[in-house]
Amino acid sequence: MEIKITRAATLKEKPDSSKLVFGKAMTDHMFIVDYDEGQGWHDARIVPYGPLSIDPAAKVLHYGEEIFEGLKAYRTGDGSIQLFRPRDNIARMNNSADRLCLPQIPEELALAGITKLVEVEQDWVPREKDTSLYIRPFMIGLDAALGVHSSKHVQYIVVVCPVGAYYPEGLNPVKIFVEEKDVRAVKGGMGMAKTGGNYAASLRAGDLAEKAGYSQVLWLDGVHRKYIEEVGSMNVMFKIAGKILTPDLNGSVLDGITRRSCIQLLKDWGYEVEERRISAEELFAAAEAGTLEEAWGTGTAAVVSPIGELAMGNKKVTVSNNQIGAITQKLYDNLTAIQWGRQEDPHNWILKL
Repeated sequence: MEIKITRAATLKEKPDSSKLVFGKAMTDHMFIVDYDEGQGWHDARIVPYGPLSIDPAAKVLHYGEEIFEGLKAYRTGDGSIQLFRPRDNIARMNNSADRLCLPQIPEELALAGITKLVEVEQDWVPREKDTSLYIRPFMIGLDAALGVHSSKHVQYIVVVCPVGAYYPEGLNPVKIFVEEKDVRAVKGGMGMAKTGGNYAASLRAGDLAEKAGYSQVLWLDGVHRKYIEEVGSMNVMFKIAGKILTPDLNGSVLDGITRRSCIQLLKDWGYEVEERRISAEELFAAAEAGTLEEAWGTGTAAVVSPIGELAMGNKKVTVSNNQIGAITQKLYDNLTAIQWGRQEDPHNWILKL
């Protein structure tokens, strides 16, 4: 499909790359393509970045008909630009679309929207260490009607913004509180989809944890209220007695692209990785026995986020002496080296533009 390009008449002043705030400075253009039942996807275009014009009765506003993805474009040492596993993001978006009754978008169309927009905005891809261009594809249902039905008119949109490190203070271990009251998702619900409702469900617990001095919450399953699922908006991993444990993809846990990448690298290095149910009780017992050696979150924004303290009720345990562990650091170093082109890509994860 041809992508029509309309250039912005006035270009924005680019932010100082040494002072980037994550997710704030949007670029000059965005990609949009429409879908209508019976016609399919049509009118692919790159247009000046600006407000969307949607009907106040649009279903996305009332019934949450929305999915999204997150990936990055990286500037390599030779000045070229590359993406990390973009086809995996598109495949996951189509899985989310299936759950929310949104249309499947052809992989090549979704990818063309991303790559062409990055090419148009290539001057926005920063060059400083630990900086990148964050890419946010999303899909919204736009039928203007009050009533719970799937939309027949949909838009797939991509916006991008330059970002620095997700945590400006660096890879400092964070304090995590096990959430025992609120539930993020349940099996059979939308926990496996990347949709706004999952994140809205996390806001109250996150705010309360922050007020109590914690960076994130560790979510328990919604049925038994005992098994670990995710940490904040990231997948989570633990090193216990030399073995790597991570919650299995049971239908309420997001199939993270960074999670997949970490599992592959850990297996490459000879570690045994178990994807299974992990109870909070098992986790705290391991900490008290001294066998909980490391814990970390994984996600596109931060790559890895080391956990230095876990709390549940009146219990508190320290992990890895409240320092980043050796495996956590190795994962961060190797993943970012592949993403920025400083290290060979052994698994064909990189797409060069």
